[in-house]
Amino acid sequence: MAERLKYEDVEAAAARIRGTVRRVAVVPAEPSAPAEPTGSPAPTEFFALEQLQYTGTFKARGAQNFIRAHHEAGTFPAAGVTIASGGNAGMACAWSAAQHDVRATVFVPSSVPRLKIDRLTQYGADVRLIDGPFANAWDACDAFADESGALKSHAYDDPFIAAGAGTVMLEIVEQVPALDTVAVAVGGGGLFSGIAAVAGHHGIRVVAVEPERAPTLHAALEAGGPVEVEVGGVAADSLGGRRASAIAVAAAQHGDVRSVLVSDDAIVRARQRLWDEHRLVVEHAAGAALAGIGGDGYRPAADERVCVVLCGANTDPSDLR
Repeated sequence: MAERLKYEDVEAAAARIRGTVRRVAVVPAEPSAPAEPTGSPAPTEFFALEQLQYTGTFKARGAQNFIRAHHEAGTFPAAGVTIASGGNAGMACAWSAAQHDVRATVFVPSSVPRLKIDRLTQYGADVRLIDGPFANAWDACDAFADESGALKSHAYDDPFIAAGAGTVMLEIVEQVPALDTVAVAVGGGGLFSGIAAVAGHHGIRVVAVEPERAPTLHAALEAGGPVEVEVGGVAADSLGGRRASAIAVAAAQHGDVRSVLVSDDAIVRARQRLWDEHRLVVEHAAGAALAGIGGDGYRPAADERVCVVLCGANTDPSDLR
């Protein structure tokens, strides 16, 4: 069984990337009630606005930790770094690589939204569009790494990537010290693994939310280990990993973790609600995290303090009414 990510791994990542990523803003979801003689009730729901991160997602944290760790070790080959990605991880990798004068070659399915392909190009990546499912892009990336000697990065299944992603939870805890629960969307499990390492250290419950049509972690927990699943649905471009990482499964098997599945309709409604009620533009993955709280998902107690991680904003907002 794979070892879980350690709290110390996330602390080391935080020290390595300090000053190179944006500190997450954590805000109450609703304003406090007007002051009364007994005082205003404390807010119980918070949003971590990680969609404001560089490159538009939390992925910038993991990419910086990965690139900086290898750069400090002097292990980058002349061919640079390569990655297969649905867009977000590739953008973060290319962004960080450019800061360190490292070549980045990114393999993406040709079905990826044009917005993400254009952003990859703007970050200076050599973008290779591959027809067919994501597995084809993965295979092409593997072949390129073997032929060129480029260092291969993984979108989520790498300790440096997961530890970097987990730094967002360190910042959340600093701002909401009495937090009870954190809700996070799960694709392959990098962000979840990092958050779980910090949450477990502080005794905070983690609600791991996945689309019903991309239940990689949920399926792994039922099977007792990582298994491949068919994925699809509205959030597949960012939550479309077909296999949860072993460190994510290990994290979910220990501590207070609740696995929740949500429908595409619930994801779409939650994303629309974030726009209608809060004027926050996020991608469907971020909507998934909110969809997992209440309704048919995890139901907090009346005074439970919950933070929903809004993980990204690389989306076309034209479908928001």
